[in-house]
Amino acid sequence: MSGVTTAASFLRVRAGGFPKAFWVLFGGTFVNRLGTMVEPFIGVYLTQARGMSLATAGLVMAVFGVGSLLSQLVAGWLTDRLGRRATLTGGMVATAAAMICLGYSTSLPAIVAVMAVLGLVVDAYRPASQALVADLIPPHDRSRAFGLLFWAINLGFAVAMVAGGWLAQSGFLWLFWIDAITSVIFGVLVWRAVPETRPERGHAPGGFTDVLRDRLMMAYVTISLAYTFVYLQAFTTLPLAVTGQGLSTAVYGVAMAVNGVLIVVLQPLVSHWLARHDPSVVLAIGMAVAGVGFALTSFVSTAAGYAGTVAVWTLGEIATAGMAGTIVAALAPPHLRGRYSGVYGFSWSAGGLLAPLIGTRLLAHGPATLWLTAGALGVLSAAGILALAPAIRRRSTTARLPAESPELAGSGGLTAASGPSGERAAG
Repeated sequence: MSGVTTAASFLRVRAGGFPKAFWVLFGGTFVNRLGTMVEPFIGVYLTQARGMSLATAGLVMAVFGVGSLLSQLVAGWLTDRLGRRATLTGGMVATAAAMICLGYSTSLPAIVAVMAVLGLVVDAYRPASQALVADLIPPHDRSRAFGLLFWAINLGFAVAMVAGGWLAQSGFLWLFWIDAITSVIFGVLVWRAVPETRPERGHAPGGFTDVLRDRLMMAYVTISLAYTFVYLQAFTTLPLAVTGQGLSTAVYGVAMAVNGVLIVVLQPLVSHWLARHDPSVVLAIGMAVAGVGFALTSFVSTAAGYAGTVAVWTLGEIATAGMAGTIVAALAPPHLRGRYSGVYGFSWSAGGLLAPLIGTRLLAHGPATLWLTAGALGVLSAAGILALAPAIRRRSTTARLPAESPELAGSGGLTAASGPSGERAAG
């Protein structure tokens, strides 16, 4: 009984005190992540099921990245103008339709067209989700909320990667249907049970120009772009590297499940400890560790070896995860939260464009070229964050002070614990 009591106390500390709307978002995120099977295997699908070359597959995935670039900015604008609920639900329903169309497309022009549409809609939920958390949760609790979403994402991810790897061997069409169904479930849940939380804009001016003028924000976005290129190799070129050495898609699925399992087990245990340290330093260490993990991939060729390198860069991800959500919430005025999240998401979308486009070409020169380049970029990103650390600390202090006032509490403060946005995470 003491073990049960301890576990219950553990969950209350990390999961108590949030409104019902947050738990709907949490549940929908988990279900949606359970069905995220297409994107991790899209390179394998294009090369094996549709017979494309590495170069052609890279270009097709780059088209997806172009759509995603526009997606984040448009969705950020819609989040502030139409509202969080409508943007998230619309994006999920459109994603489901695009998934089904892609699964049944056979010609190259059709695949390219659907991939462009899918890129435009699949990540449209991210700015809305980030803004919802910032609207629903007071500044002092946002890091815990983002941490729970990050945990849900990876719990679903661990299951999806194993199931996706095995289902891909029976036929890729299963992956498209499961992804579509879970997307619809997420959208319907939010539409039915989450109220609109968009703050009244009043006479407050603002637009994307305000975000672009925020030099600290733009520096952070630039560094995030470099790190995103490194991180997204796990979902673009890593499956190609695994299968290119004669291993099956199931090997890639199991290796990547290590990522989800480690996060599910370790993240709740270390998040409070990480929160006691300077967020910029923690973020930099995480980026560096992730870079080392990807660099080590150049030295492995077995299932155990790939699982080991995934474990290394996962430790770095645990340190970095969730920093984006709390930092962006602290930097953004309430009426511009969608746009700030959209601009940050743009860095991930740009990484999604560059990761397959450049990564496949580096892989064609040899695995060592790709993975050592990724490792170097991870370390350089860490150095960039350390250079920004003093400015981030000053902004954090400035943001916290007015948050003590009830009428300004929505402006947010900077915290250090893990969170999603890993959006992965979405990302």
